Amino acid sequence: MHKALVIFSGGQDSATVLGWALDRYDHVETVGFDYGQRHDVELEARQLIRDKIGSIKSVWEDRLGTDHLIAMPSLGKVSQTAMTENVAIDKNDAGLPNTFVPGRNLAFLVFAGALAWRRNQKTLIAGMCETDFSGYPDCRAATLTAQMHAINLGMETTLGLETPLMALTKAQSWALAFDIGGQAFVDLIRVHSHSCYLGVRDTLHDWGYGCGKCPACELRANGWARWSQDHG
Repeated sequence: MHKALVIFSGGQDSATVLGWALDRYDHVETVGFDYGQRHDVELEARQLIRDKIGSIKSVWEDRLGTDHLIAMPSLGKVSQTAMTENVAIDKNDAGLPNTFVPGRNLAFLVFAGALAWRRNQKTLIAGMCETDFSGYPDCRAATLTAQMHAINLGMETTLGLETPLMALTKAQSWALAFDIGGQAFVDLIRVHSHSCYLGVRDTLHDWGYGCGKCPACELRANGWARWSQDHG
């Protein structure tokens, strides 16, 4: 049996790659992380999407396995970012947005790798992207390749990492979701996934819920507009 573990946050990108994985693997489990993020809506979105994604294709319901939620409160305590503390979104002295949580994706891969090792899974799947992104250095392919090399050395294994969105724009990510599961999958992601850095869920835009002003909302909205124009 071909088994995979999806790093699943409840956002647009991870929801898209969850559908991608369910199309390709016999058994798919998910892992999420509670690292002290400011807004619980992200974790709530994870469960909503998992509950509803089986309605898109019956085979997806059969293939979707266990969900794992790992508590990592220390990461939030040491990072002191706009994702974990009530501070205004800005850039730091190095030019990085203060929504960047240092070491987050690196830590996620280590814990996901340990879980995959224990559950005899040979593939991790994640939604990192270096095309339309907020400038986070731990989303880049070179960073992830280096981390996976260290993980495989340290665990004496041959764990693989799939990042289907790495070279895609947000518009192309919406297009991929449509190709995978049609309008029903696009609507599931649009309504139930969460991207907004401010945790806003009171206004449903064409592209989903959010404040419409933070960098995450702007990326998502702009991608939706470009895809909608091309999609007709």
